[in-house]
Amino acid sequence: MGHSVDVNGYTHYCYRYQNSSGIAEAPTLRLNPGDRLLLHVKDDISSDGPQSISAMDMSAPPGATCGDTGTATLNSTNVHFHGLNIPPTCHQDDVLTTLIQPGTPGFQFETQIPANEPPGLYWYHPHVHGFTEFQVNGGAAGAIVIEGMEKVRPEVKGLTERVLTIRQEFLVPWVPGPYQLTVNFENAAIVQGPSPVILMKPGEKQFWRVLNASLQDFMPLQVWFNGVPQPLQVIALDGYPLAQARMQTTILIPPAGRAEFIVSAPPAGVTALLETLNYSTGPTGNADFEQPLATIQLSNDGGQPQPAHLPSAAPQVAADHLKFAGLKDQSPTAERKLFFSEEFGGTNGPIQFYITVDGQKQKVFEPTEKPAITTKVGAVEDWTIENRALETHAFHIHQIHFMMLEVDGKPVPNQDLRDTIEIPYWSGSGPYHSVKVRMDFRDPNTAGLFVFHCHILLHEDLGMMHKILVQP
Repeated sequence: MGHSVDVNGYTHYCYRYQNSSGIAEAPTLRLNPGDRLLLHVKDDISSDGPQSISAMDMSAPPGATCGDTGTATLNSTNVHFHGLNIPPTCHQDDVLTTLIQPGTPGFQFETQIPANEPPGLYWYHPHVHGFTEFQVNGGAAGAIVIEGMEKVRPEVKGLTERVLTIRQEFLVPWVPGPYQLTVNFENAAIVQGPSPVILMKPGEKQFWRVLNASLQDFMPLQVWFNGVPQPLQVIALDGYPLAQARMQTTILIPPAGRAEFIVSAPPAGVTALLETLNYSTGPTGNADFEQPLATIQLSNDGGQPQPAHLPSAAPQVAADHLKFAGLKDQSPTAERKLFFSEEFGGTNGPIQFYITVDGQKQKVFEPTEKPAITTKVGAVEDWTIENRALETHAFHIHQIHFMMLEVDGKPVPNQDLRDTIEIPYWSGSGPYHSVKVRMDFRDPNTAGLFVFHCHILLHEDLGMMHKILVQP
């Protein structure tokens, strides 16, 4: 992890990987189910930026820290492997006690990717409480691909693959306000420069894997031909293959969400764009504007795949043997209700953000807090999550995917497996919006202490997060 400061005083953060070809920024990590991931991360950050009021002493309680000790600051970091169904333990995916400090030798991650891990798009980013927003805002995020999608969803076999990582970077350091979106670090339109270019042959089909690595943007994606939205063949959401591919003209990707879909190029002479639409996040939310993200440029050779979608070495795994298979047929062992809420300070808008288990006291996250939820390996739980706030929130839980059951009390037509889901804002009157999901704690790898939170990163950093303990 390194950084730089531009002429405007803006700090850019980035994961850098040195190989024989030079330095790659935020490289896409490609793994097969069953692989062992060895990743050494060194903290080269040395900037003196402002400190968060939520800084915490990672050396307390004694013996609890994984990695370096000391107080977490803006220069500290760690890594969360978002969406991967791996243990929440030291050297794997523990964000509660893992700390990497600047000036130290670094930290070794070592984890076994499950043999039945769903093929799809995942990602990695820092997750030090109080400072996640600053580093992801600066660009510190990268994609992870678990190979083998063509063995579960044969529709993608042989297609050129594009991995598109959309980031959101504020133009004014440390001050919420104007920002720009980037696609694979290229500036998207509106603020500056032309949109990035995606090369396709006329009429060609490509497999696009899109990661919303923004801080807060809810992105309704469309592909336009001469201004007309086109059908997209959706293959997977949040790294989990759909039970059946389906056609949609709009794919809503919340912050931290991913969508994988097949795009058919237009015939020659047609203007084609990848577009994100306006999305209302409510009276106290941030405006998400319509804007083009990329131009589809037609070429006889289609350009070079980025990277080429080659046959993977992933083992053949039947869809009914993937993680969480059969979850819809399980009877829940418990039901819970949680809700998002906010506290206001006069005319200044929300000043405090909460996620609360119904029946418990509303409070912000504290590093030393007891788990808000305790359950056991083998449990299958149905959670109803309400939004009582005047802005849309994005619910995320670490270590597992959950199955969508209901939206606003009505069964969903597609019981997709997700790890992040939007819950629309409350209008101020009438019932709250809600989702009902099925949580699967059957895998012994889920044992341990991890978190659930809003994936609008400012909200997470300000305490919209709590712990869950899964006992062996």
